[in-house]
Amino acid sequence: MRPRSRLDLGSVWAQRLRQLERRLRTKEERIVVLETENAALHLKLAEYQGLAGRSTTEVLQLYSAHGQQQKLQRSSVVNQLHGAIKRLKQDLKSLRSFALELSKDFQRQSKTYLCQVLTAVQGIQLQNEAMQMFQIKAFDLEQSLQEVTERYEKEKQKRRALHNSLVELRGNIRVHCRIRPLLPFDTAAGHSISQDRQRNFSEKVAYAADEETVLVKCSRPGHASVNKTFQFERVYSASESQDAVFADVAPLLTSLLDGYNVCIMAYGQTGSGKTYTMLGPQLVENFAFSIEEESELGIVPRAAHEVFRLISEKPPGSYWVEVSVVEVYNNEIFDLLAKDSCGKVSGVKRDVVTTREGKSDVPLLTHETVENVSEFLHLVNKGLQLRVTHPTLVHAHSSRSHLVVTLTITTIVSGDNFGTSWEDEQTSQRLNKEVSCTFPQKMRDNKSTSSSRASSPAQLEAAEKLKQVKTRLQLVDLAGSECVGMSGVTGAALRETSFINRSLSALADVLGAIAEQRSHVPYRNSKLTHLLQDSVGGDAKLLVMLCISPDQKYLTESMQSLGFGTRARQVQRGQVKKKNFPVQSKAK
Repeated sequence: MRPRSRLDLGSVWAQRLRQLERRLRTKEERIVVLETENAALHLKLAEYQGLAGRSTTEVLQLYSAHGQQQKLQRSSVVNQLHGAIKRLKQDLKSLRSFALELSKDFQRQSKTYLCQVLTAVQGIQLQNEAMQMFQIKAFDLEQSLQEVTERYEKEKQKRRALHNSLVELRGNIRVHCRIRPLLPFDTAAGHSISQDRQRNFSEKVAYAADEETVLVKCSRPGHASVNKTFQFERVYSASESQDAVFADVAPLLTSLLDGYNVCIMAYGQTGSGKTYTMLGPQLVENFAFSIEEESELGIVPRAAHEVFRLISEKPPGSYWVEVSVVEVYNNEIFDLLAKDSCGKVSGVKRDVVTTREGKSDVPLLTHETVENVSEFLHLVNKGLQLRVTHPTLVHAHSSRSHLVVTLTITTIVSGDNFGTSWEDEQTSQRLNKEVSCTFPQKMRDNKSTSSSRASSPAQLEAAEKLKQVKTRLQLVDLAGSECVGMSGVTGAALRETSFINRSLSALADVLGAIAEQRSHVPYRNSKLTHLLQDSVGGDAKLLVMLCISPDQKYLTESMQSLGFGTRARQVQRGQVKKKNFPVQSKAK
């Protein structure tokens, strides 16, 4: 505040100085006027002197009187001017001294402020240096964290690879778990649900703690909340896409062409996302796969794409693919690709039998040969249009049957080299090409082998030297387990629910018997387990995709599904057997 008050006082004195200067100019102008008047008086004097008839005495007297008067006036004005000038000089001197003092004060304050600015700049420089040091340390920490993360990911991949090897050796069932997001129908209250459960409709209780752990918050009225964890080979959170799910499934499909049977099975309660995971989005009336929405496609169409991609990398004519689509409805097996007498596709009841080799088989089952993904999806679409669905309080399009889509891949190998190394790979490929127009075509036409198909004895001889190795990929969309009180079904739908739950219980019993290594495994207690006998207890690589809902009101059903998956992981079936493929070696 002090510098400002001094600056204000300086401005006041400057204004006063300007006023005095104006007054001085005014006095000087007054002197000029008086001198002008004096000159006029001199003129008049001369005029008077020239006047005739006046006496010199009068003139002298008048002149003397006028001179005295002017002298008095001039002396008075001069005295006044001298006084004003003296006062102005004093004021100017005081103003100069004030300005000098003000300048000195300004210099002192400037030095003070400059020192403060320099101090602040030095502080900022020190802070910048400290910030740079922190940034360098943060960058080093980020690099260290990145290196540790990369090492962790590598170790996790090694651990997963070792775990998969251990699973291969033990013959364990791979179990993945997918937690679907909360959906709009989760907030719709059913009439048969208690008020206590309705209050918790949109509360999430199941979470993906990490990529291998499911965390479930279990709470009962009047009891403290208890967290339970379940470990699986892979756990998918609600935000993970279909791409992420299939990325972990795709490696199994490579085993398919290496001579292993593969089965991928979706298990869970109704409305938990099994059909979406296996097939993708489903329209209300006419189910169709949308090529434009490839990111939403499920495991079935993606697996078909991958299988045909792998086949395209093999020699032409050495592989062909057949597809069958069946459903298990009310403990009966229906062939969804069978045609009636008019050539129209209609579900035909079939039976499952056990062969002499102890394998399950469905006699007269329709196998359609497909050459590309489009043909495969077309057939699957036909079968899905015949699949039984029924609306319930839990899900508007609840599947009332178990769907089994089977891809049978037949590999043509040379009979002479079957089980031995390839001595001449080019010769084998040439033989495959020669018979690809005869032997595979007979399979595509679903006709019995006939010697008339061979165009020459050389081709017949080549065909006799070839053998077939069949591997199967079974894609299973199980019907959802149901609580009648939740689904609200009655009549025929209630009967369907009973068959669904009994078949799923039979599947759990089969896994339990295998886990306990009982002498008798009850495959025949259900058509479902009898149909899947080779996959569940045989030589197939089995992946169970658990699908659960995170909602509180489905907690009981989710816990049942998680318990099923935990028991399935404990099953040890022994090392999975590979089909008898010839061992390929490069010709030298």
